[in-house]
Amino acid sequence: MTRRPEPAAHPVERRAVLLGMAGVLLGAAGCTGGSAGHPSAAATTTASATGSPRASAAPSTTATAALPRTTPWRPTSAEVDPEVKRRAVELVEAIGAWPGGKGGATAARARVAALHLPTALVGQAGPLLPSADQAVLQVVDAQYGGILADSASVLVVCRQWTRHGGAVRANGTTVDVRLVRSGTGWTVTALHPARPGAPAASPPAGVRRVLADDRIVLPPAAQADLKSGQVHDSVLTAMLHLAGTYRMNVSVVRSGHPLNVFGSGRPSDHPRGRAFDVWQIDGHAVVDPGTPRTLVERFMRDAAAAGSYNVGGPLLLSGGSTPGQFFSDATHHDHVHIGFRS
Repeated sequence: MTRRPEPAAHPVERRAVLLGMAGVLLGAAGCTGGSAGHPSAAATTTASATGSPRASAAPSTTATAALPRTTPWRPTSAEVDPEVKRRAVELVEAIGAWPGGKGGATAARARVAALHLPTALVGQAGPLLPSADQAVLQVVDAQYGGILADSASVLVVCRQWTRHGGAVRANGTTVDVRLVRSGTGWTVTALHPARPGAPAASPPAGVRRVLADDRIVLPPAAQADLKSGQVHDSVLTAMLHLAGTYRMNVSVVRSGHPLNVFGSGRPSDHPRGRAFDVWQIDGHAVVDPGTPRTLVERFMRDAAAAGSYNVGGPLLLSGGSTPGQFFSDATHHDHVHIGFRS
Protein backbone atom coordinates (compact mmCIF):
# COMPACT_ATOMS: atom_id res chain seq x y z
CA MET A 1 0.00 0.00 0.00
CA THR A 2 1.31 3.42 -0.87
CA ARG A 3 1.62 5.73 2.09
CA ARG A 4 -0.07 9.06 1.79
CA PRO A 5 2.35 11.99 1.39
CA GLU A 6 4.41 12.98 4.40
CA PRO A 7 3.22 16.62 4.68
CA ALA A 8 0.13 18.30 6.05
CA ALA A 9 -2.54 18.95 3.48
CA HIS A 10 -2.06 22.71 3.32
CA PRO A 11 -0.95 25.47 4.04
CA VAL A 12 29.27 25.06 8.61
CA GLU A 13 26.67 23.01 8.12
CA ARG A 14 29.63 21.35 7.80
CA ARG A 15 30.80 24.72 8.93
CA ALA A 16 32.95 24.29 11.97
CA VAL A 17 34.11 27.50 13.55
CA LEU A 18 37.69 27.83 14.66
CA LEU A 19 36.86 28.64 18.22
CA GLY A 20 40.39 29.65 19.07
CA MET A 21 40.17 32.63 16.72
CA ALA A 22 38.43 35.72 17.96
CA GLY A 23 36.33 37.60 15.48
CA VAL A 24 35.24 34.64 13.35
CA LEU A 25 31.95 35.23 11.62
CA LEU A 26 29.91 32.05 11.46
CA GLY A 27 28.11 31.67 8.15
CA ALA A 28 25.66 28.88 8.95
CA ALA A 29 22.38 30.66 8.74
CA GLY A 30 22.04 31.87 5.21
CA CYS A 31 21.43 30.50 1.76
CA THR A 32 23.94 30.92 -1.00
CA GLY A 33 21.22 31.76 -3.42
CA GLY A 34 21.56 35.29 -2.04
CA SER A 35 17.94 35.85 -1.01
CA ALA A 36 17.18 39.43 -0.11
CA GLY A 37 16.88 40.13 3.56
CA HIS A 38 19.07 37.24 4.68
CA PRO A 39 21.99 38.80 6.57
CA SER A 40 24.34 35.84 6.45
CA ALA A 41 23.99 34.71 2.86
CA ALA A 42 27.48 35.88 1.89
CA ALA A 43 29.06 34.29 4.95
CA THR A 44 27.43 30.96 4.12
CA THR A 45 28.75 31.09 0.59
CA THR A 46 32.28 31.60 1.88
CA ALA A 47 32.05 28.75 4.36
CA SER A 48 30.68 26.37 1.74
CA ALA A 49 33.27 27.28 -0.84
CA THR A 50 36.18 26.78 1.49
CA GLY A 51 34.99 23.36 2.62
CA SER A 52 35.25 24.07 6.33
CA PRO A 53 35.83 20.99 8.51
CA ARG A 54 32.82 19.18 9.91
CA ALA A 55 31.69 20.35 13.35
CA SER A 56 31.18 17.56 15.83
CA ALA A 57 27.69 16.64 17.03
CA ALA A 58 29.16 15.76 20.40
CA PRO A 59 30.21 18.63 22.66
CA SER A 60 33.77 19.76 22.04
CA THR A 61 35.89 22.00 24.20
CA THR A 62 38.66 24.47 23.49
CA ALA A 63 40.91 26.17 26.00
CA THR A 64 40.07 29.70 24.94
CA ALA A 65 37.10 31.71 26.20
CA ALA A 66 36.53 33.43 22.83
CA LEU A 67 33.07 32.83 21.40
CA PRO A 68 32.33 33.12 17.66
CA ARG A 69 30.30 36.05 16.40
CA THR A 70 26.89 35.07 15.09
CA THR A 71 24.22 36.74 12.98
CA PRO A 72 20.44 36.78 13.45
CA TRP A 73 18.53 34.48 11.11
CA ARG A 74 15.58 36.14 9.44
CA PRO A 75 13.18 34.79 6.80
CA THR A 76 12.85 36.30 3.36
CA SER A 77 9.75 37.30 1.45
CA ALA A 78 9.99 34.00 -0.46
CA GLU A 79 8.57 32.14 2.53
CA VAL A 80 4.98 30.88 2.56
CA ASP A 81 4.50 32.84 5.79
CA PRO A 82 7.64 34.72 6.90
CA GLU A 83 6.08 35.83 10.17
CA VAL A 84 5.59 32.33 11.55
CA LYS A 85 9.27 31.53 11.04
CA ARG A 86 10.40 34.88 12.40
CA ARG A 87 8.40 34.32 15.58
CA ALA A 88 9.77 30.81 16.11
CA VAL A 89 13.39 31.76 15.46
CA GLU A 90 13.45 34.86 17.65
CA LEU A 91 12.29 32.76 20.60
CA VAL A 92 15.00 30.14 20.08
CA GLU A 93 17.62 32.88 19.72
CA ALA A 94 16.39 34.57 22.91
CA ILE A 95 16.52 31.42 25.02
CA GLY A 96 19.72 29.93 23.59
CA ALA A 97 22.05 32.96 23.77
CA TRP A 98 22.98 35.22 26.65
CA PRO A 99 25.81 37.52 27.75
CA GLY A 100 28.06 36.83 30.72
CA GLY A 101 26.16 36.70 33.98
CA LYS A 102 22.74 36.32 32.31
CA GLY A 103 22.47 32.53 32.23
CA GLY A 104 19.81 30.43 33.87
CA ALA A 105 16.05 30.12 33.70
CA THR A 106 15.22 33.38 35.46
CA ALA A 107 17.11 35.52 32.96
CA ALA A 108 15.73 33.43 30.08
CA ARG A 109 12.18 34.05 31.26
CA ALA A 110 12.85 37.78 31.20
CA ARG A 111 14.07 37.55 27.59
CA VAL A 112 10.99 35.56 26.61
CA ALA A 113 8.69 38.00 28.37
CA ALA A 114 10.25 40.83 26.34
CA LEU A 115 8.98 39.03 23.22
CA HIS A 116 5.47 38.92 24.72
CA LEU A 117 5.52 35.15 24.77
CA PRO A 118 4.65 32.76 27.64
CA THR A 119 7.55 32.49 30.08
CA ALA A 120 6.57 28.86 30.80
CA LEU A 121 8.19 27.99 27.48
CA VAL A 122 11.58 28.26 29.20
CA GLY A 123 10.77 25.10 31.12
CA GLN A 124 10.52 23.23 27.80
CA ALA A 125 13.86 24.45 26.43
CA GLY A 126 15.83 21.35 27.47
CA PRO A 127 19.30 21.28 25.82
CA LEU A 128 18.74 24.78 24.44
CA LEU A 129 19.38 26.19 27.94
CA PRO A 130 22.46 24.46 29.38
CA SER A 131 24.26 25.67 32.46
CA ALA A 132 26.97 28.06 31.24
CA ASP A 133 28.48 31.46 31.96
CA GLN A 134 27.74 32.76 28.45
CA ALA A 135 26.30 31.43 25.19
CA VAL A 136 25.92 32.36 21.54
CA LEU A 137 23.63 30.67 19.06
CA GLN A 138 23.51 30.50 15.28
CA VAL A 139 20.37 29.32 13.52
CA VAL A 140 21.37 27.22 10.52
CA ASP A 141 17.92 26.92 9.02
CA ALA A 142 14.24 27.12 9.92
CA GLN A 143 11.94 24.84 7.97
CA TYR A 144 8.31 23.95 8.27
CA GLY A 145 7.41 20.78 10.11
CA GLY A 146 3.90 21.66 8.99
CA ILE A 147 1.77 24.71 8.32
CA LEU A 148 -2.01 25.01 8.35
CA ALA A 149 -4.28 28.03 8.37
CA ASP A 150 -4.12 28.53 12.15
CA SER A 151 -1.28 26.30 13.41
CA ALA A 152 2.28 25.54 12.47
CA SER A 153 5.42 23.64 13.35
CA VAL A 154 8.78 25.29 12.61
CA LEU A 155 11.92 23.18 12.96
CA VAL A 156 14.70 25.53 14.09
CA VAL A 157 18.11 23.97 13.42
CA CYS A 158 20.89 25.62 15.38
CA ARG A 159 24.46 25.50 16.61
CA GLN A 160 25.35 26.77 20.05
CA TRP A 161 28.60 27.67 21.80
CA THR A 162 28.80 27.97 25.56
CA ARG A 163 31.57 29.36 27.75
CA HIS A 164 32.38 27.66 31.01
CA GLY A 165 35.06 29.62 32.84
CA GLY A 166 38.03 29.61 30.48
CA ALA A 167 36.70 26.98 28.05
CA VAL A 168 34.24 27.07 25.16
CA ARG A 169 32.06 24.13 24.23
CA ALA A 170 30.41 23.65 20.83
CA ASN A 171 27.10 21.84 20.51
CA GLY A 172 23.65 22.48 19.09
CA THR A 173 20.15 21.11 18.69
CA THR A 174 16.98 21.25 16.62
CA VAL A 175 13.78 22.56 18.18
CA ASP A 176 10.27 21.79 16.95
CA VAL A 177 8.51 25.08 17.75
CA ARG A 178 4.70 24.89 17.76
CA LEU A 179 2.66 28.00 17.04
CA VAL A 180 -0.96 29.05 16.66
CA ARG A 181 -2.42 32.07 14.94
CA SER A 182 -4.36 34.48 17.12
CA GLY A 183 -6.00 37.82 16.46
CA THR A 184 -2.67 39.57 16.95
CA GLY A 185 -0.51 37.20 14.91
CA TRP A 186 1.44 34.02 15.62
CA THR A 187 2.28 32.95 19.16
CA VAL A 188 4.37 30.03 20.40
CA THR A 189 2.58 27.33 22.39
CA ALA A 190 5.25 24.65 22.88
CA LEU A 191 8.88 23.67 22.34
CA HIS A 192 10.04 20.14 21.52
CA PRO A 193 13.87 19.99 21.41
CA ALA A 194 15.58 17.08 19.67
CA ARG A 195 16.52 14.12 21.84
CA PRO A 196 18.70 11.91 19.62
CA GLY A 197 19.72 9.44 22.32
CA ALA A 198 23.14 8.21 23.35
CA PRO A 199 25.70 7.27 20.68
CA ALA A 200 26.04 3.59 19.84
CA ALA A 201 29.12 1.87 21.15
CA SER A 202 30.23 0.98 17.62
CA PRO A 203 28.62 2.97 14.77
CA PRO A 204 27.88 0.88 11.65
CA ALA A 205 30.10 1.29 8.61
CA GLY A 206 27.37 3.21 6.75
CA VAL A 207 27.18 5.77 9.53
CA ARG A 208 30.94 6.22 9.52
CA ARG A 209 30.93 6.73 5.75
CA VAL A 210 28.21 9.38 5.89
CA LEU A 211 29.91 11.25 8.74
CA ALA A 212 33.18 11.23 6.81
CA ASP A 213 31.64 12.53 3.56
CA ASP A 214 32.15 16.30 3.33
CA ARG A 215 29.40 16.57 0.68
CA ILE A 216 26.79 15.60 3.27
CA VAL A 217 26.39 18.56 5.62
CA LEU A 218 24.75 17.54 8.89
CA PRO A 219 23.75 19.79 11.81
CA PRO A 220 24.41 18.60 15.38
CA ALA A 221 21.09 16.82 16.04
CA ALA A 222 21.25 14.99 12.71
CA GLN A 223 24.82 13.87 13.37
CA ALA A 224 23.75 12.60 16.78
CA ASP A 225 20.83 10.73 15.17
CA LEU A 226 23.25 8.82 12.97
CA LYS A 227 25.62 8.11 15.83
CA SER A 228 22.73 6.74 17.93
CA GLY A 229 22.33 3.85 15.50
CA GLN A 230 18.60 4.57 15.06
CA VAL A 231 18.72 5.56 11.37
CA HIS A 232 17.83 2.95 8.73
CA ASP A 233 20.39 1.81 6.20
CA SER A 234 18.11 3.02 3.39
CA VAL A 235 18.66 6.60 4.54
CA LEU A 236 22.42 6.18 4.76
CA THR A 237 22.62 4.53 1.34
CA ALA A 238 20.55 7.29 -0.29
CA MET A 239 22.63 10.03 1.33
CA LEU A 240 25.83 8.51 -0.01
CA HIS A 241 24.29 7.97 -3.44
CA LEU A 242 23.13 11.58 -3.71
CA ALA A 243 26.46 12.86 -2.39
CA GLY A 244 28.06 11.37 -5.49
CA THR A 245 26.36 14.13 -7.50
CA TYR A 246 25.41 16.91 -5.07
CA ARG A 247 26.63 18.72 -2.01
CA MET A 248 23.57 18.76 0.22
CA ASN A 249 22.78 20.44 3.52
CA VAL A 250 20.53 18.26 5.65
CA SER A 251 18.17 19.91 8.11
CA VAL A 252 16.43 17.03 9.91
CA VAL A 253 16.85 13.27 10.07
CA ARG A 254 15.10 11.64 13.03
CA SER A 255 14.93 13.77 16.15
CA GLY A 256 13.45 17.26 16.35
CA HIS A 257 10.67 16.39 13.88
CA PRO A 258 6.95 16.01 14.78
CA LEU A 259 6.03 12.43 15.66
CA ASN A 260 3.02 12.54 13.33
CA VAL A 261 2.52 14.12 9.94
CA PHE A 262 1.49 17.60 11.04
CA GLY A 263 -2.27 18.02 11.34
CA SER A 264 -2.94 14.27 11.16
CA GLY A 265 -2.70 11.13 13.25
CA ARG A 266 -0.41 9.37 10.76
CA PRO A 267 3.08 8.54 12.05
CA SER A 268 5.90 10.39 10.30
CA ASP A 269 8.78 8.43 8.82
CA HIS A 270 11.31 10.77 10.48
CA PRO A 271 11.08 9.63 14.14
CA ARG A 272 11.40 6.04 12.95
CA GLY A 273 14.71 6.87 11.27
CA ARG A 274 13.34 6.39 7.76
CA ALA A 275 13.55 9.89 6.27
CA PHE A 276 15.72 12.97 5.92
CA ASP A 277 15.15 16.54 4.74
CA VAL A 278 17.48 18.69 2.64
CA TRP A 279 17.27 22.49 2.75
CA GLN A 280 20.22 23.38 0.49
CA ILE A 281 21.52 21.76 -2.72
CA ASP A 282 24.91 22.68 -4.17
CA GLY A 283 24.88 25.92 -2.18
CA HIS A 284 21.35 26.88 -3.27
CA ALA A 285 18.55 27.05 -0.70
CA VAL A 286 15.43 25.20 -1.80
CA VAL A 287 13.26 28.12 -0.65
CA ASP A 288 15.21 30.69 -2.66
CA PRO A 289 13.34 31.71 -5.84
CA GLY A 290 16.75 32.22 -7.47
CA THR A 291 17.58 28.52 -7.11
CA PRO A 292 17.31 26.82 -10.53
CA ARG A 293 14.12 24.78 -10.62
CA THR A 294 15.93 22.31 -12.88
CA LEU A 295 18.38 21.63 -10.04
CA VAL A 296 15.58 20.95 -7.54
CA GLU A 297 13.70 18.73 -9.99
CA ARG A 298 16.81 16.73 -10.83
CA PHE A 299 17.61 16.28 -7.14
CA MET A 300 14.06 15.10 -6.37
CA ARG A 301 14.11 12.61 -9.23
CA ASP A 302 17.53 11.33 -8.18
CA ALA A 303 16.21 10.88 -4.62
CA ALA A 304 13.41 8.73 -6.01
CA ALA A 305 15.93 6.75 -8.06
CA ALA A 306 17.90 6.21 -4.83
CA GLY A 307 14.94 4.27 -3.42
CA SER A 308 12.67 6.87 -1.82
CA TYR A 309 8.97 6.09 -2.12
CA ASN A 310 7.92 9.52 -0.86
CA VAL A 311 9.74 12.58 -2.28
CA GLY A 312 8.26 15.96 -1.47
CA GLY A 313 9.41 19.45 -2.37
CA PRO A 314 8.39 22.79 -3.85
CA LEU A 315 7.67 21.20 -7.25
CA LEU A 316 4.90 18.73 -8.07
CA LEU A 317 6.61 16.34 -10.45
CA SER A 318 4.98 13.95 -12.84
CA GLY A 319 5.93 10.34 -13.28
CA GLY A 320 7.50 8.21 -10.62
CA SER A 321 7.79 4.44 -10.27
CA THR A 322 4.74 4.28 -7.96
CA PRO A 323 1.57 6.42 -7.73
CA GLY A 324 2.08 9.42 -5.46
CA GLN A 325 5.85 9.03 -5.28
CA PHE A 326 6.22 12.80 -5.73
CA PHE A 327 4.22 15.40 -3.83
CA SER A 328 4.28 19.12 -3.11
CA ASP A 329 2.52 21.46 -0.69
CA ALA A 330 3.15 24.56 1.41
CA THR A 331 5.04 22.62 4.10
CA HIS A 332 7.60 21.47 1.55
CA HIS A 333 8.06 24.84 -0.10
CA ASP A 334 11.38 25.18 1.77
CA HIS A 335 12.96 21.72 1.66
CA VAL A 336 13.01 18.33 -0.04
CA HIS A 337 11.66 15.42 1.98
CA ILE A 338 13.09 11.97 1.21
CA GLY A 339 11.30 9.05 2.89
CA PHE A 340 11.66 5.27 2.91
CA ARG A 341 9.45 2.34 3.83
CA SER A 342 12.29 0.55 5.61
